Amino acid sequence: MIRYALACEHDHEFEGWFGASADFDDQQSRGLLDCPVCGSKSVRKQIMAPAVAGTKRSTPDLPPQARQMMMEALGQVRRHVEENFDYVGDGFAAEARAIHEGRSEDRGIYGEATPAQVKKLAEDGVPVAPLPPAQPKKTQVN
Repeated sequence: MIRYALACEHDHEFEGWFGASADFDDQQSRGLLDCPVCGSKSVRKQIMAPAVAGTKRSTPDLPPQARQMMMEALGQVRRHVEENFDYVGDGFAAEARAIHEGRSEDRGIYGEATPAQVKKLAEDGVPVAPLPPAQPKKTQVN
């Protein structure tokens, strides 16, 4: 993923994440980028320093209690989705697109999709988000 500092014609600053450097140009040429503050379609990249990976950790490890609390919250999100949304298996991309285009009933769904399918859905404005991973069963951890 590539993060760009962006600004609109009214100098509202924000950032955007793209799968590859060409994705910004592609999305901008198709009119898919807009300012989250004013909605302007005139969006440009700003000068920014590159992020350089180093060997030192920039953020300390979370305390065990905070890590446990975060894992429990992610587990609750996953359980909510599994209990309240329709599982559509590997037909997720097609069903998400059908719902977005009004060809299928508007409802929450989850399932599997390839990275390429997810990228195409996002480029086309179909709202998708990854499901938090399931916690390993106690028998699967050391």
